[in-house]
Amino acid sequence: MNRKLNLKVAALCCVLLFQCSCSQVAITGRKQLNLVPDFMMNSMALQSYNEFLSTNKLSTNAKQTRMVKDVGARIQTAVEKYCAENNLSSRIKNYQWEFNLVEDSNVNAWCMPGGKVVVYRGLLPVTQNEAGLAVVMGHEIAHAIAKHGAERMTQGLLVDMGGMALSEALANRPEQTKNLFMQSYGIGTELGVLLPYSRLHENEADRMGLIFMAMAGYNPNEAVSFWERMVAANKGQPKPLEILSTHPADSTRIKNIKKLIPEAMQYYKK
Repeated sequence: MNRKLNLKVAALCCVLLFQCSCSQVAITGRKQLNLVPDFMMNSMALQSYNEFLSTNKLSTNAKQTRMVKDVGARIQTAVEKYCAENNLSSRIKNYQWEFNLVEDSNVNAWCMPGGKVVVYRGLLPVTQNEAGLAVVMGHEIAHAIAKHGAERMTQGLLVDMGGMALSEALANRPEQTKNLFMQSYGIGTELGVLLPYSRLHENEADRMGLIFMAMAGYNPNEAVSFWERMVAANKGQPKPLEILSTHPADSTRIKNIKKLIPEAMQYYKK
């Protein structure tokens, strides 16, 4: 009897934990399980971001650096406008946006919680123009706004660390926790088991990113051309381009983007 009672209590606790820890993804409205406090994720993000910049050289190309910062600023304005119009400003109230271009030949980009965005120089030949760059930056920023990293961090804490709280994991397994954080945001070249974003996360980031770039004044149709160039750039590579390791780009994905464009075009103003 006691064992059955304990199982019922445990099950009830799990249900209550799930209900209390569920939040909604901006735009899509999907409920997600997130056990990681925003302030802790932002703190870890700032530390990891500063460490990254201390070991990676910023680009000295003034024109390309300005383009990254200008595109980022326009998408930032679009995100802030969207959040203000949809009662979501609290989601980004502690964001301190930064946009940097680093001298790295990898084809990659990422956005950490708090609005810390890094673009790798190797990505620019594929983006080709501001609109192409807006596709990637809008997509990466969408991952952060949707808290996909925190959701994946939660999965890692539950699966790899036996349900350990983040504060406990940081205290007892700091290195493993740091690696989990970096993997959750696609940073670094060593891919972990949880690193590839799920198709669900990718679809959400595609949809949100298209809307953000459209609101920023970039034509969402550029997303199709960009991903076609990305697929072409990957052909003949000994291993997938780094950004493709976390962002599956194939004919199915491009078809899905085409289906999302009409919605995004409603937000597009030249």
